[in-house]
Amino acid sequence: MRTLPSIAHSLIAFALAAATFCDRADGQEMNWQVGIGRRVITPETQVWLAGYGSKRAPDGKIHDLWVKVLALRASDGKRVVMATTDHMGMSKTIYESLYAKLNRRFSLDRSEFMLTFSHNHCGPVLKDDLVDYYPLDDEQRRLVAEYSDWMEDQVVEAVAEALDNLQPAQLLKGEGKCTFAVNRRDNREAEVPKMLAEGTPLKGVVDHYVPVLAVKGEGGKLLGVLFGYACHPTTLSFTTWCGDYPGFAQVNLEAKHPDASALFFNACGGDQNPIPRRKVELCEQYGKMLSDAVEEVLAGTMQPVSGGLRSAFEFVDLAYEELVTREKLLPIANGGRALQARWAKRMLKKIDDGVTFPTSYPYPVQAWQIGDELLLIGIGGEAVVDYSLRFKREFGPTTWVCGYANDMAAYIPSRRVWEEGGYEGGPHLDEYGRPAWRWAPDVEDRVAGAVHRVVQSVRQVR
Repeated sequence: MRTLPSIAHSLIAFALAAATFCDRADGQEMNWQVGIGRRVITPETQVWLAGYGSKRAPDGKIHDLWVKVLALRASDGKRVVMATTDHMGMSKTIYESLYAKLNRRFSLDRSEFMLTFSHNHCGPVLKDDLVDYYPLDDEQRRLVAEYSDWMEDQVVEAVAEALDNLQPAQLLKGEGKCTFAVNRRDNREAEVPKMLAEGTPLKGVVDHYVPVLAVKGEGGKLLGVLFGYACHPTTLSFTTWCGDYPGFAQVNLEAKHPDASALFFNACGGDQNPIPRRKVELCEQYGKMLSDAVEEVLAGTMQPVSGGLRSAFEFVDLAYEELVTREKLLPIANGGRALQARWAKRMLKKIDDGVTFPTSYPYPVQAWQIGDELLLIGIGGEAVVDYSLRFKREFGPTTWVCGYANDMAAYIPSRRVWEEGGYEGGPHLDEYGRPAWRWAPDVEDRVAGAVHRVVQSVRQVR
């Protein structure tokens, strides 16, 4: 028979062993090196606000615009860097310039850098983004170019800060829910408030999930939180600098967690709008709804993300349905629609200069496998919600999709949306400055094929 002292000794030994095991478990969870960088990118000049295709000179600021950077390094030294911005879009010109600078300075491979933009319509016009969209004069073109160059420098410095401040951390993931996004294709905006008040179900496909990645340092201190949502940041259409609902959500989270940085990415919100809208109070409300959804995830049980990191990237050619011709451009160039006339005149000049138009567009597709628990896919342009729903079905619920990554190519319709037509699926590539009106009908097949290839690459046995 064991004596009481020996039993007590055994209990103490068990407690010490348990404590040691917990320490080891904590140590094993701290299996990442994570760095965060940030810079204010609010313009200090009278560069116009982006979106809506009109002259919108700034008249003040509600809160600052930011670039925020999350850098991850696995135990084998593999790195990836995500830059999140409060911009409406990034042109291929800016993306390529930024990638070249980061490659030279930090030796980042293309697959290791993801440039995201919230699609906020209360941020500034950028160089070569929607090149025919705005009635810019020479002075505005100068301001846009100067701001774009300065902004690129801020992104580079934010990346440098993140890579210079890597520290041991654990990653934890979870998903929440937020319900203010409305499928704008299937619900008339003027009718939505009444439908909501009466409890009438809204129509159309939505994706209300809120992916959340928490970065925790020593002692469980929250260092950063990356979160997403599928919806246009078009609550506001005034002329004041603001991050729209993602901006308010980030402000809320950083007020609640003053030692942490909040970073937002837009999921596949190409056909989703915040409705009703056009009021600051609604924007604040939607920001609070989103930040509350993130807080609920942070307060619950989150899944630790194991070590290991792989990345892959591909440009896939998205074919145009029909290239422009002089005969079809002439009446548009002389027509009454200002945006389309600017585009048509530029296309006609290219034809006169002997330019041969490409028959397709090089579209960026990217995948990161983060541990065994998280697959992050980044696709360019404005992808409709069908893409996120499809890829989560095909690759599993641990899949997150950023639908606004690297290049504001154009709206990216699914086959369903292409066949239905309308703004996101019809002949609107002219607004993006392309030498065509519409993608070929196999646009979803081409995008999905490339996504499958990059996902297969990152899911190879490590």
